[in-house]
Order: sequence, then structure tokens, then C-alpha cells
Amino acid sequence: MKNRYLIAVIVAVASLAGCARTAPINNIDQPVVGHYSDNQMRQAIVEAGITRHWVMTPVAPGVINGRLAQRGHVANIRVDYTPSRYSIHYVSSENLLAADNEIHRNYNNWVTALNQDIQVRLSAQQLK
Repeated sequence: MKNRYLIAVIVAVASLAGCARTAPINNIDQPVVGHYSDNQMRQAIVEAGITRHWVMTPVAPGVINGRLAQRGHVANIRVDYTPSRYSIHYVSSENLLAADNEIHRNYNNWVTALNQDIQVRLSAQQLK
């Protein structure tokens, strides 16, 4: 009897641990402090993306598409920007368990790191 109970508990815990691999999709809307030109914003976003191994493709004024491929996982984002703000939005993915506005937690780590790198580059431009 005790063995069955122990096995049931282990199975339940293992099932819950698997659920922790996903989290709500993190879309970022970031106001910026300072005065930047469209070119400075585009440059900061593209350089930050390249540093983080994203393929950044400007597609229109104020819009950059990003694609990250790592170990069989692919994330596609859209970065919209103006001189006073930028946003990073999820577009699509492959092999990242995306469903019902949830995605593998690695995606959120990737866009959080990208966001931080963009902010660092914008700060560095203020010093120039």
C-alpha cells in the first residue's frame, strides 16, 4: 500500500515539474529615457540582436523582424520602435511548446536578454 502511494506521489510531482517548462509569453513594451533618432534606435536594436545571435531584418520604417534558431528551436519576433519607445512581440515559433499564450520559458529568457542589451546600447549612445 505504501509503495503504491509513494509511486503515485512521484508521478504527480514529475507531472507538475513538466508543466513548469512553459510560461506566459512575455511581450515587451519599453519606453526609453533620452532623445534618440530613428537611426540610433534601429542601430541599437539590430546590434543587440546580433550580439544575442538573432537574425535582425529591418522590414519597414520602425519595424524589425527577428529570428533566433538554437538547437532545433526557432523563435520569430517583431520589434516596433519610435524615438521614444520600442516593443518586442512574439510572432511564431517552432519546437517551443507554444500554445494558449504560453511558451517554453527559454523564449522569455531570450527576449528579456535582448531587451536588456537594447537598453545598454541606447545608454551607451547617450554617452557619445
